[in-house]
Amino acid sequence: MPWIQLRIVTDGPHADALSDQLMEEGSVSITFEDEKDTPIYEPKLGETPLWNSTIVIALFEAEHDLAPVVERLKLLPYLGESINYKIEQVEDKDWVREWMDSFHPIQFGERLWICPSWRDIPNPEAVNVILDPGLAFGTGTHPTTALCLEWLDSLDLSDKEVIDFGCGSGILAIAAIKLGAKKVTGVDIDYQAIDASKANAERNGVADQLALYLPENQPQHLQADILVANILAGPLKELAPLIAEKVKTGGQLALSGLLHEQAQEVAEFYSQWFEMEPVSHKEDWSRLNGVRK
Repeated sequence: MPWIQLRIVTDGPHADALSDQLMEEGSVSITFEDEKDTPIYEPKLGETPLWNSTIVIALFEAEHDLAPVVERLKLLPYLGESINYKIEQVEDKDWVREWMDSFHPIQFGERLWICPSWRDIPNPEAVNVILDPGLAFGTGTHPTTALCLEWLDSLDLSDKEVIDFGCGSGILAIAAIKLGAKKVTGVDIDYQAIDASKANAERNGVADQLALYLPENQPQHLQADILVANILAGPLKELAPLIAEKVKTGGQLALSGLLHEQAQEVAEFYSQWFEMEPVSHKEDWSRLNGVRK
């Protein structure tokens, strides 16, 4: 089916209201884009901020007449006659196939591969985690996830207990199990992440080896030989005492989700409990490692 899309520039605070209006006008989907390449690295907990200058993209069926839609939008006080818009034809494609074609198996370190379920496994003898992109963040493509996967691959996890703090899709927890960990615990504040981790663990045949908890349900005295936390700088600092007490003396720590300029401050903060190692970098992101004092 052919489509047309209406692109409108507005300010962040009005983007949601404009989205609702466009859905009432018959749009079948709405997408937000940043007009001026202004990254939002670390929103506050529970917030989903938008850029100061946001492009709202509304997709319509090709026969939809957008002229009266634009006229009605001009009546909105935050748009008015000076509305900044563009109407474009959209090529008819198999969008699901386009999306699937963009994901390929990726190797991390020497042993570990992350493979979408619809792709052939490049090396059956390797440690292969089957994981499809989904709601919970974490498929290995982001530098912070890659940094953690490479670190896990470098360790001897035999007989080790591991905590994945902020488990998301479960990618790090599942990788740890497949790399030989004796026991792995995943903790996340989002029940959807818990569900995603459980489903991915079942797909990889390791559900019996992964314990999953919301923070309020986790065991009181949970400790592990290795803890990995791929979240963000703010929560890493706020939760530092809690994270530190979950690592056994002599245990190892990996923290990611940090921009280069945030890494040193967080490292200094964690040095109260850990002997911190040199920072590892990938693109704009960093990983911290330490050994529990």
